[in-house]
Amino acid sequence: MAPMSAPVGGSRPLLNRRLASFGTTIFAEMSALAARTGAINLGQGFPDTDGPAEIAEAASRAVLTGLGNQYPPGPGIPELRTAVAMHQQRFYGLSYDPDTEVLVTAGATEAIAASLLALLEPGDEVIALEPYYDSYAACIAMAGATRVPVTLRPHAGAFTLDLDELRAAVTPRTRLLLLNTPHNPTGTVLTPAELAAVAELAVERDLLVVTDEVYEHLVFEGTHLPLASLPGMRERTVTISSSGKTFSFTGWKVGWITAPPELVSAVRSAKQFLTYVSSGPFQYAVAEALRLPDGYYEGFRADLAAKRDILADGLAAAGFEVFRPQGTYFITTDITPLGEKDGLAFCRALPERCGVVAIPNQVFYDDRAAGATQVRWAFCKRTVVLEEAVERLGRLAR
Repeated sequence: MAPMSAPVGGSRPLLNRRLASFGTTIFAEMSALAARTGAINLGQGFPDTDGPAEIAEAASRAVLTGLGNQYPPGPGIPELRTAVAMHQQRFYGLSYDPDTEVLVTAGATEAIAASLLALLEPGDEVIALEPYYDSYAACIAMAGATRVPVTLRPHAGAFTLDLDELRAAVTPRTRLLLLNTPHNPTGTVLTPAELAAVAELAVERDLLVVTDEVYEHLVFEGTHLPLASLPGMRERTVTISSSGKTFSFTGWKVGWITAPPELVSAVRSAKQFLTYVSSGPFQYAVAEALRLPDGYYEGFRADLAAKRDILADGLAAAGFEVFRPQGTYFITTDITPLGEKDGLAFCRALPERCGVVAIPNQVFYDDRAAGATQVRWAFCKRTVVLEEAVERLGRLAR
């Protein structure tokens, strides 16, 4: 038997050191746990039913008639860019040129990555609201920048932003604010007053802003207010959204940014070396989806609000402290009333205890202790599934 050779690359670790601390995502771990145990997966945030049949049919029609089966245009097909611009005008009164101010991406995930890789350099600081979606931290690291968390803290049944803490976090090295509202994982929707304060700070300190608004149509009380609509913000804001959350086709990975031409050009310079293009036939279908009548959006929101209440009430009955979300399709709970202290250990044991999978929020924090007792649940599932999950979770109270 031949002797084992030294690892390729010598003694240096193979993985780029900027990514070494990230490992496998918690979503992959918990989804694998659900599959292995047969537990109900309320961890990873994907619906268990598809979106509108007519939009699925539009995608099928595009494939069968040869629309998008070859490389689409780099910025995205004109039909989708026009539909995105019309959406921003229709819902928010924001005017964007579909030729120069809209860029189609492989979901919001690529939009975030391309924006941060394009706009950041080593030594820059990025302020991000904590807890944060895990790709934010990885993309900031890949850009060589430094993440500066500002923590949303639980107060009176919700998570709130300390504006003084946000202002104090800005230094001469701060390049960019990374904002997410409606906010994953807490379900917080920043108020108009909070957004106005963020805008004032960005203008005062001449900061760029990247804002992740993928849950824009899932605000349960009130309406979504894009940061770009506030004074002084359109020219400095990259607004990100996607079709996956709004139309329940998360596997299609069709996202977009809207921004001034110079920011779109910068982001496109990075994006072209990531996927170049993607989701050709699906782009045609999403262009149709964005033109669905108001009744679709209203029904979608009402359906998810009812599901939120089913799960939130069930979690409260099971003994959790529940932070009823203002938006998104996630509920954050605190496990302390159950006599638990470690959310990660709790989530790993939960499938065996009652056949349900959730996500520990501590993985979304730099300060793991701040989120140690928090657990996130997804309610974007069929009502019968949520009712079964609530029944199973009732075992914790019994």
